Amino acid sequence: MARMTMIEAVRSAMDVSMAKDDNVVVFGEDVGYFGGVFRCTQGLQAKYGRTRCFDTPISESGIVGTAIGMAAYGLKPCVEIQFADYMYPAYDQLTQEAARIRYRSNGDFTCPIVVRMPTGGGIFGGQTHSQSPEALFTHVCGLKVIVPSNPYDAKGLLIAAIEDPDPVMFLEPKRLYNGPFDGHHERPVTPWSKHDLGEVPDGHYTIPIGKAEIRRAGSAVTVVAYGTMVHVALAAAEDAGIDAEVIDLRSLLPLDLDTIVKSVTKTGRCVVVHEATLTSGFGAEVVSLVQEHCFYHLEAPVVRVAGWDTPYPHAQEWDYFPGPGRVGRALAEVMEA
Repeated sequence: MARMTMIEAVRSAMDVSMAKDDNVVVFGEDVGYFGGVFRCTQGLQAKYGRTRCFDTPISESGIVGTAIGMAAYGLKPCVEIQFADYMYPAYDQLTQEAARIRYRSNGDFTCPIVVRMPTGGGIFGGQTHSQSPEALFTHVCGLKVIVPSNPYDAKGLLIAAIEDPDPVMFLEPKRLYNGPFDGHHERPVTPWSKHDLGEVPDGHYTIPIGKAEIRRAGSAVTVVAYGTMVHVALAAAEDAGIDAEVIDLRSLLPLDLDTIVKSVTKTGRCVVVHEATLTSGFGAEVVSLVQEHCFYHLEAPVVRVAGWDTPYPHAQEWDYFPGPGRVGRALAEVMEA
């Protein structure tokens, strides 16, 4: 089986999908000849031509608006927003048009678009290249939201997203593009070529949207995370020597509540980790659901570890970034409660 980075896995997903279905088109800023700012679309224009992989003007609302029109016509656009931080001009198109087409047409029309966007920090991108806006999408009825944590999942989930009849927001943690970053920024990053989840089949496969994965079995405390924070949580549990069960959500909407409830019912404790700012972050929804469904099994308050309620600070990247030290302290807190 081939070893791929997340960049190569995402590219392979689009390649497989374009080869399988002529209706799949890829477009966005610099995704054609240049191959994308992170090279996720490199070679697709040369292979499939300029009508199926092409560059657009710098207009996020135009990119998504065009994708919605193409989807209504019968195509399957997979578009790229160069950074998640730039998606705000397209938010109206996503929330008022794409998310509502099935409902407004009484099922006569669907909107099979995928909006890919690099998300998160850890690359010294500062306040306009480091945001994690996933909670803005999970609040919108009609959208699906995916955040993979590794190349194998990224490919299988992206193919599933492209084949889904409804709009899917596909957030790619850019700090994971080349390796499973665990938050220990002072250490060399292990490349995906040396990680089991870097093994990715060449051909077509899908991973069900809405199904979480347990990355580490444990009985003392449940850690719920997604994206880069999955690897941070694994490192924190290892560093602290705590028998933590780590759940990789993979899909935020739909959410695999059953896996969360089963785990917290077993462990009696829960820590929720995400990189986005704390207030109104997606972790608040998870905490609410755990409280609602697992109240009589909890032996300690549910704790959140997240980014600060401030624009992403370039000068204090590693203080803002929820690293294994902060997660480890949260684990110790719930174990001592």
